Amino acid sequence: MARLAERIRRISGSTTQAVTTTVDRLRRSGVKVIDFGAGEPDFPTVEVAKAAAHQAIDANFTKYTPNAGAADLKAAIADRYRVDYGVEYRDSEIIVNAGGKQALYNTALALFGPGDEVITHTPYWPTIPEQIKLADAAAVAVETPAADGFAIRADAILARITSSTRGIVVNSPCNPTGAVITEPEFEAIADRCGRDGIWLIVDLCYEKLIYDPVPHNLPGIIARKCREVGVICGSASKAYSMTGWRCGWTLGPEPLIAASSAIQSHSTSNVSSITQKAVVAALTGPLDPVRAMLEEYRVRRDRLYEWLTADPRLKCHKPGGAFYMFVDIRDVLRETGLRSSIEFAEALLAEARVALTPGEGFGAPGFVRISYATSMENLREGSVAMLEFIRARSSVPSRR
Repeated sequence: MARLAERIRRISGSTTQAVTTTVDRLRRSGVKVIDFGAGEPDFPTVEVAKAAAHQAIDANFTKYTPNAGAADLKAAIADRYRVDYGVEYRDSEIIVNAGGKQALYNTALALFGPGDEVITHTPYWPTIPEQIKLADAAAVAVETPAADGFAIRADAILARITSSTRGIVVNSPCNPTGAVITEPEFEAIADRCGRDGIWLIVDLCYEKLIYDPVPHNLPGIIARKCREVGVICGSASKAYSMTGWRCGWTLGPEPLIAASSAIQSHSTSNVSSITQKAVVAALTGPLDPVRAMLEEYRVRRDRLYEWLTADPRLKCHKPGGAFYMFVDIRDVLRETGLRSSIEFAEALLAEARVALTPGEGFGAPGFVRISYATSMENLREGSVAMLEFIRARSSVPSRR
C-alpha cells in the first residue's frame, strides 16, 4: 500500500463518532440500544427553519452562494450577536461554515503552524486538539479538576504560556463537562491575549444552552480586550436542533476571515444554499422553541443526576450548560476490576445495551460522558440498566 501522509499518524479518529457508528450498526442488526452517546439534540429542527428550507427549494434557491455565505445570513448572524452581546461585526468579518467544526478547523489552519503551541482545557472536545495537530501545531492541555466542578481558571491557563504560545482555545459551555467559564476568568485570559498578541478562540456552539442566568458575554469581552486577536466560533446545530444541516460561523478580524474564506474556497466552498435560508429563519425567528428545549434539558439533567448519584460510587456535578453529565467512575473501576473507561463502556454496551462515551477521548480517563439529549424514558431505563450492570460487576451492592 502506498504510504499515507505523516500528519495522519498524529491524529485519532473521533471517539464520539465511533460511538454513533457502533450504535447505528447494532440497531441495523436488530439490537435495541439505549444511546447515551449522542452529541445532538433529540428535538426536531425548529419549525421556522424547516418552513424556510421548503420555501428556498420552491423558489429554486439551489445554486452556489458566495463562498463566505449569503449576505442575508451574514447580516442575520451580525444582528444576533449585536442583540445578544452588544458587539458589531461587518460583513467582511463574518464567514459561514459547514458547522462549528469547520469554523474551528479553518481558524486553526489559518493561524497555527509548525513550532506553535496552542493551549486548551481538558476534559476537551476531542476535535479541538486534533485540529491543532492537523495544523502542525502542538496542543497544550490544561486540566480543569473534577473537584473544582471542571471550572476553567485563567491562572492555570496563563501559567502555561511560553514564547511559543500562538493561541488559546476556550469552549464554554464545555463539551463534555458542561462547565461555563465566568466572565472575570475569561476577561483575565482576554486581557493577556490582547496585551501579548496571542490569538483567543472561543467555541460558543452551546451558547444558548446555559441553565442559570449567569453573565456570559464572552464576545463583549473579546471586543473590549482583544478584538484584533479574538475569534468567535458558533453554530446553529445545538440551539436550533440543526446538526444535520451543517451550518456554523466565524466572527473575527478581517484578515483572518479572508484567510478562512480562501481555505474554504478550496475545500468545501459555500454551505448548502437551502441550509443558509433555514438558518436565517432560525436566527431571526422566535426563541421560544430554544427556551422550551433548555427547560426540558434542565428537567432531564436534574432527574439523571438524582438517579446516578443513588450509587455513591458514581460522582458527578450538575452541568451549567450543554446536555452532558460527565461522570467519575474511578471507584467503580476499582471495585469491578474493569481497567479503564473504555473497557467499562465496551462491557456496558455488550451486557446492558447502553452506549456512552469513555473519557479517554476527552483526555479524562476514569470518566464517562452521558448525553441526556434523549427521552426521559430512555434516561430512566438506561440509568437502571447501568446501575444494575455496576451492581452485578461489583462486590459491593449499590445503595438504591
